[in-house]
Amino acid sequence: MSNTADLLVELLCEELPAKAVADLARGLADGLRERLAKAGIAHANDGLRVLWTPRRIAVLIPALALAQPEQTLERRGPALAAGKGADGQPSKALLGFAQSCGVSVEQLSTLETDKGAWYVHRSVKPGALTADVLPALVQEAILALPLGKPMRWSDHDFAFLRPVHGLILLLGEAVLPAAVYGVSSGRRTRGHRFHHPEDLAIARPADYIAALTAAKVIVDPDARRARVRAEVVAAAAAQGGQAHLPDDLVDEVSNLTEWPCAIACSIPSEFMRLPEAVIVTTIETHQRFFPVLDAAGKLQAAFIGVANIQSRDPNEIRKGYERVVRPRLSDAAFFFDQDLKQALAEHLASLKTVTYQQKLGSVYDKTERVMALARVIAPAVGVDPELAVRAAELAKADLMTRMVGEFPELQGQMGRTYALAQGLPSALADALDEVYAPRQAGAAIAASPLGRVLALAERLDTLAGIFAVGLKPTGNKDPFALRRAALGLARTLIEGGIHLDLPQVLERAVLGIPAQSLKDYLSKIANLVFHDDNLLGKLADRLSAPAVNELYEFILERTRAYYLDAGITADVFEAVAARRPHDLVDFDRRLKAVLAFKQLPACQSLAAANKRIRNILRKAQESGIEVASLPQVTPSLFSHPAEQALWQAIDQAESGSAPHFAAGDYVAGLSLLASLESPVNAYFEGVMVMAEDVAVRNNRLAVLERLSTLFLRTADISLLAS
Repeated sequence: MSNTADLLVELLCEELPAKAVADLARGLADGLRERLAKAGIAHANDGLRVLWTPRRIAVLIPALALAQPEQTLERRGPALAAGKGADGQPSKALLGFAQSCGVSVEQLSTLETDKGAWYVHRSVKPGALTADVLPALVQEAILALPLGKPMRWSDHDFAFLRPVHGLILLLGEAVLPAAVYGVSSGRRTRGHRFHHPEDLAIARPADYIAALTAAKVIVDPDARRARVRAEVVAAAAAQGGQAHLPDDLVDEVSNLTEWPCAIACSIPSEFMRLPEAVIVTTIETHQRFFPVLDAAGKLQAAFIGVANIQSRDPNEIRKGYERVVRPRLSDAAFFFDQDLKQALAEHLASLKTVTYQQKLGSVYDKTERVMALARVIAPAVGVDPELAVRAAELAKADLMTRMVGEFPELQGQMGRTYALAQGLPSALADALDEVYAPRQAGAAIAASPLGRVLALAERLDTLAGIFAVGLKPTGNKDPFALRRAALGLARTLIEGGIHLDLPQVLERAVLGIPAQSLKDYLSKIANLVFHDDNLLGKLADRLSAPAVNELYEFILERTRAYYLDAGITADVFEAVAARRPHDLVDFDRRLKAVLAFKQLPACQSLAAANKRIRNILRKAQESGIEVASLPQVTPSLFSHPAEQALWQAIDQAESGSAPHFAAGDYVAGLSLLASLESPVNAYFEGVMVMAEDVAVRNNRLAVLERLSTLFLRTADISLLAS
C-alpha cells in the first residue's frame, strides 16, 4: 500500500477578473506549500501544478505524504548525580520523574552534555494523518488569499472576489470534509458553460485535467495560452497577414476564456485613414482583439477576436465583433477630425484649468518648470536650448485634445501625430511622444536627443515636486510612479551616454517648485523655521542640499535595482556608490572597471588591504589625528625597506594611472593599481603603522592616506573584501 496520494484543491466561482485570477491561483499554491511545509507533510515539488480558468483556481500536488513524520520526544529529568542516594537507591525526584513518564526507573535513558549528565525519557509520537490535518490547512490557505475588492452575494456575511459555487478537496480518491464561503467540499465541478453545462465528477486528482478537457475546459494556463496563440496566428495567416501578439494581451485573453476559438474579422476601410495607434488601441486595449499586420509590420484592415465558444455559426460572432468595433472607431474618427482643426499651441491656455497637484499648481505650471529644466539640460545632450523649450511647452498640449480625452493611453502619440499634421519639425514631433519613454519596465529609452531632454526634464520635475509635497513612496504604495520615474531618469542618462551633474540639476528642479511648497519642504527636511519669507529667496540655494541628497539617494536606490537585475553584484555596486559619483555615465564606467578588477588575482588581497587601511585611518581620526591634514610624506623617515618600496610603487602607479583616470578609463587605471599587491603585502608584513614616534607614525599614516586616495579615484574597493 502506497504511503502517498495526489491532492487536488479547486475553488469554483463565477467569472473572476482576468487580471486577478492568475495571482489568486498562485497565492493558493503558495499558501498550501507554506502550510504543508510547516506541518511537516512532504510532497513532490516537481509535479505541482497551478491551474486556473476564468471560473476556477486549482492546485494539483502529486505524491503527498499520507501522514506527518514520527516525532521523537525527549523529556529531561533530574541530574544523574542527584538521581540516586548514597545507598544507590533512586531518589524521590527520580522516582517521581519516572512515574510521571509512565515508566520504571530502569526504562529511563541518560543524556551527556557539556553541562553535565541527566536522566531522560524518550518516546516516539506517531505523526497525525494527513487526512485529519489537511482540511484546516486548505481552509486557511483559501481564506488567506489577498482580495482587492471582494463582493458579497445572497444573504451571506462572507465575501470573495466573485460568488463561490464549489470546492473540491480530493486526497487520492477520498473526499476530505471542508467548507469555505458557504460551500462544502466534494468531487464535482463544472465544464464549459455552453459546451458542457452539466456537472462532472472527478474520480482522482490525476484525472482532473483530462476530465475538464473532455468538458471543453482547458484548465492548464500554459496550454490555454498556447492555444490562443496558435488559433490567432492561424486566423491571421488565413487573412494573408501576421497577428500582433503582445504577451500581456495574450495572457489577458487566455484568462478570459476556457475554450478559446479565433474569429477573423474586418476593419471597415473608411477607418484606415486614422493613425495606426488609434486603431490598435481601440482593437487591443478596448476590445481585447488582435490586429493583423502585413510583412512590413503595417496594419491591415483586419483583426482577430477570440471567442469562448466553438460556434456552429462563426459568422454571427464575427458580425458581433465588427459591430462593437465600428462605434469606437467612428468616435475616434470624429475626435481626430475635430482635433486637426486646432493647433497644439492653442491648447496651452486650457492647461491652466487642469490641476496637476494641489500644492504644485496646474499642468501649465508644471509645463513651465519642465521648460526651464529643458533649457538647462539641452546643452549637455547637444540640443538647441530654444528647440528644447518649445518642445517642452507643447509636450502636454495633447492632453486637452478630444482624442486623448477619450483614449488617455494615446498621450504623446497623438501629440506627435498632430504636430506632424501641423507641419512642425519632425524632431520636435517625435519628442512629444518620447517624453514618456521608457513607458514601462524594459521598454526603450527616448531615441532622439531632444526626446531625451524632455524625458529627463519631465522626470526631474516630477520627482522634486512630489517629494516636496510629502508624497514620496512608502512601502509598496507609489501612486505617482516615482520609482519608475527615477529608474527612467537613470536609464536615460546611462543608456543615452548623457554626462549630467545629477545633484546640480536636482537642485535646479528643487528650486523650481512653488515658493510655499519649497519653503515647507526645506523647513521639514532641514528642520528650519523661516521667520522671514524673503529669507527663502536669499538662502534657498544654500539650504537645498538635504532635499538634493534625499532625491539623489532615491535615484541611486533605483539605479542599484537596475544593475542588480543586470547581474552586477551588490558589493560591486556599493563600492562605486560609496564615492557618490555625480555623473551616472561615469558611475557606469566605474562599475564596469570594478567588475573587471574583481576578476584579477590581486583583487581580494588589495581589497583586504584597503579595508585594513580604512580601519587604521578611521581609528587614527577617532583618536584625534586629523588624517586629511597630515604633513606631506617625508622619505627620510622611512626605516624599513618595505616603506621605501611601497612609496616608490605608489608614485609609479599614481603617475601611470593618472592619464587613464583623467580620461575616465577606470579599467586601465585599476589594472595598473593591481601591481601594488606585492609591495602592499610586504609593507603590512614588515611595518607597524602606529609607531611610538609621532613623526614616524604620522608619516606612515600619510602614506596610507595617499594609497587609499589612489584607489578611491574609482571606488571603495575595501567593500569587495570577502
